[in-house]
Amino acid sequence: QVQLVESGGGLVQPGGSVRLSCAASGFTFSMYRMTWYRQAPGKERELVAGISSTGGSTNYVDSVRFTISRDNAKNTVYLQMNSLKPEDTAVYYCHARREGTSSPRYWGQGTQVTVSS
Repeated sequence: QVQLVESGGGLVQPGGSVRLSCAASGFTFSMYRMTWYRQAPGKERELVAGISSTGGSTNYVDSVRFTISRDNAKNTVYLQMNSLKPEDTAVYYCHARREGTSSPRYWGQGTQVTVSS
């Protein structure tokens, strides 16, 4: 059974940091490109950061404040977010897609990040 379980969200003050984790199981993690998306209330889901199956390639909506990484030995992908702003408030989702293909794709249930004083 495929599972993507996000954790690490919560309430954080503006300017603060948070590290999200996504633990994967049920598929060969090292063969999948991993991506973090987010969805704020009333807005469409948007890509935040992605990382290739080997970790050698990344892409970001904001490469200054966000860092994505992965540990293939632990089947986990991380998202470090710094200098958080209220507009970063959203549900953050973990997504997996087999490298070089369009399917299969898997989604986690999401973790809420709220940036507020």
